[in-house]
Amino acid sequence: MDIALRALVLYAFLVFVTRVVGRRELSSLSPFDLILLIVLGDAIQQGLTQDDYSITGAVIAVATIATLQVGTSYISFRSQRARRVLEGLPVVLIERGGVVDRNLRRERMSLDEVAEEMRAQQIASVDDVEWGILESNGTISFIKKPG
Repeated sequence: MDIALRALVLYAFLVFVTRVVGRRELSSLSPFDLILLIVLGDAIQQGLTQDDYSITGAVIAVATIATLQVGTSYISFRSQRARRVLEGLPVVLIERGGVVDRNLRRERMSLDEVAEEMRAQQIASVDDVEWGILESNGTISFIKKPG
């Protein structure tokens, strides 16, 4: 049971760390995919290489993490409040052609990063953007001004 409790504490800690690190840094993986990969990889490695760590312990740890992952997904699906806490909300970075500096600072992003993403999406200037939104998965969506 000690292994399951340690797995629960480490899982919660990793959720916290991925939220602090930020969305853009993790945009290729969802935070929970990253957590799952890290924890499962370590638990399996410990079970394979450590003499004092039994295969049973590794199986318990992996099963606990997998159960937490499924449970977190279910809770997130059923509760909008839990989804906001676990996945975050989209953040407006550009509003009606103007940069929202407060949100850029809060997300620890520079205007250069936003401009780079705009160029990748064939947008020449902030003036051409009606809305720029940092999605909860770390990507930036742009809605161009009409006309």
